[in-house]
Amino acid sequence: MTEIVMPRLSDTMEEGVLSRWLKKPGDTIAKGDILAEIETDKATMDLESFESGVLEQLLVAEGTTVPIGQAVAVVGDGSGMNESIPGAGAPAAADDSTGPEQEAAPSQAAEAAPGGEETGGATYEPTEVKSEPAEPAGADQTAPEEAARASDAAEEHPAATSPSGRIVTSPLARKLAKEGGIDLANVAGTGPGGRIVRADVEDAIAGTRGTGSPGTGAGEPEARSVAPMAHGEARRRAEGTERPKDERVMLSNIRKITARRLTESQAVPHFFLTNQVNAKRLLKVRADINEQLAPEGIKISVTDLIVRASALALRAHPEVNASFDTDAVIRHGRVSVGIAVALDDGLIVPVIHDADQKTVSEISVETISLATRARAGKLKLDEFTGGTFSVSNLGMFGIDQFTAVINPPEAGILAVGAAGDHLVKKGKKLVNVPKFSITMTADHRVLDGATAAAFLRELTELLQNPMRLIV
Repeated sequence: MTEIVMPRLSDTMEEGVLSRWLKKPGDTIAKGDILAEIETDKATMDLESFESGVLEQLLVAEGTTVPIGQAVAVVGDGSGMNESIPGAGAPAAADDSTGPEQEAAPSQAAEAAPGGEETGGATYEPTEVKSEPAEPAGADQTAPEEAARASDAAEEHPAATSPSGRIVTSPLARKLAKEGGIDLANVAGTGPGGRIVRADVEDAIAGTRGTGSPGTGAGEPEARSVAPMAHGEARRRAEGTERPKDERVMLSNIRKITARRLTESQAVPHFFLTNQVNAKRLLKVRADINEQLAPEGIKISVTDLIVRASALALRAHPEVNASFDTDAVIRHGRVSVGIAVALDDGLIVPVIHDADQKTVSEISVETISLATRARAGKLKLDEFTGGTFSVSNLGMFGIDQFTAVINPPEAGILAVGAAGDHLVKKGKKLVNVPKFSITMTADHRVLDGATAAAFLRELTELLQNPMRLIV
């Protein structure tokens, strides 16, 4: 009898989610057969059997998070067949709607207490007013909006009717009565102790209750027939709608690991350097290359050119192609550039290994392949590990400039913004020149400011002289 354990499938993996069993108890398996799909911090990968025999037991259910080294199944000669853990049985049918990519349904948030309304922690005393004719509609109001909103919040905490017989109402209800030409003496309050609240005045203005207020009698012009826009709880009550509910979205394994890794990255002493790149030649060269490669169906992007330029600059500055390792700095022999790819449930950085030795077209083809398989969760281990520098481009989203978070243990990452026209003096004239920003985030434990600046200057020169990228 042999136990199949959760393997380490990436350099940063500490646990994995057993997404789906592909075999069931009693199946005869051979060494190398795929038993299950494992969701790691980077991708969904296959769990292979390293033994031949009969799958006797499944020890964990689908969807279970399992630490590295913990047993998940038992392979033997069939004599040890026992019941497996519930939910760890046969794989789901092909048309089952609960595939491995689906997450648990979010739980519903608790509803607010009936009638509750946020007050921001402030309390206000109710206001007493004598019965008097309301001012005509449209009278000038000098109370600030802030006071009106605060008084609105106070409606939920009123006092009882005044012993003196005066009408007890909130300042906002009184304000609305003045605007709508309503005599508060003829409004029935629905608040505690008969207190008049905003909804009472709004109903009176809208004509849903008989008010007898001036301006609404026979032969007299109507003071105001349309109620002002209701806000907050009163509006929801009028429309018969409920308060919007919070939604709890459970984290996927990739999102949890990404959160942990980025938190760890904040312990790295960062510094930032920014340059502006004149992109006129770069965009022209890109257009020329794409025209030449069109018959082959290859179309390079600005990111492909930046990856190539970064790789050449790293080769020229090996001190940047490095990482921090407790009591030493490791200068890597290979130049491997990672490209940040956004997924629905997190971020992954596929790696172009030996990018300094590949042409722009080779980088383009490989980048498209890696990004496609990354989004499908089908990357191999060596395709998202071993990076020595990373590039993150948000220019396609219209972001002018940003700073990226280092992907440990790498010493640097490049953030690329969108290209836009900038006025540049040329002789006695001002001309528009396309430019974009590049911002390098550097690990100060590995790099000093001058070292990183020299690298960024080299990178800028390569991008502004793009013929150097293709020769």
